[in-house]
Amino acid sequence: MNPGVATVYRWELTKLRYQKRTYLGLGAAAIVPIIFVVAIHFRHDRHGGDFAFSSYLTRSGLAVPLVILLFGAVWMFPLITALVAGDIIASEDHNGTLKTILTRSLQRGQIFAGKALAAATYAVAAIFINGTVAVIAGSVQSGFNPLQTLSGTTVSAPKALELVYVGLLIYLIPIAAIVCIGLLLSAITRNSAAAVVGTLMVSLLMQLVGILPGLGGLQPYLLSTQFNAWQGLLRTPIDWAPVVRAAWVCAMYGLPALAASYLVFLRRDVAGG
Repeated sequence: MNPGVATVYRWELTKLRYQKRTYLGLGAAAIVPIIFVVAIHFRHDRHGGDFAFSSYLTRSGLAVPLVILLFGAVWMFPLITALVAGDIIASEDHNGTLKTILTRSLQRGQIFAGKALAAATYAVAAIFINGTVAVIAGSVQSGFNPLQTLSGTTVSAPKALELVYVGLLIYLIPIAAIVCIGLLLSAITRNSAAAVVGTLMVSLLMQLVGILPGLGGLQPYLLSTQFNAWQGLLRTPIDWAPVVRAAWVCAMYGLPALAASYLVFLRRDVAGG
């Protein structure tokens, strides 16, 4: 039986297991919530709860993953995503292995699909590891308690936990677009560091454009804005409009980048490496 996308996907996941950057990103995703909760504990003891989001964070540990999602969109999650998406193609050029891979009994589309799926899997793992550790650490610190929504209503702890994980799923919509941008830069630059930094810079540039005076009309269509789509879950009734907008806006950024990266990879000169 000839190897296919599943074979490439498994091989790429195996390679990720032996790369330091894999554990650097996943380790950061797990450690940040713990550091965050420790900071809440000591700051609350010293200042009596006088800090940002203190009313949410000290009443229910289920607020912790949501607040981390809010601040992590600035640079943390785009950087963690870019660590693999920006490297997974470019590293083959750096290691001189791309020529060998492209001359095997595999179609280039299969190789590209396997790499894209592996990069996406890594991003999904990072987000859910972060969210799960944040739920556990937050619940230890502030209790597994009901959560107050942005509309002022209160939902039970089990329902809040459900909303947290649905929120993580929604958060993956813009993360998927970041993966696509990382793949594009990885294919174009042929340099892992340039692709990783470039992906992060694109994300930060979107953040900057969103706060510049006179450009407020662009905000609903910026990729950075879509990281807040999950907040619609915390309204009564649930506001799905931001989620729908995030889906098509992120597709507007992600699909062209994915198609362009595929074309670049498809036309890669094997003889030249």
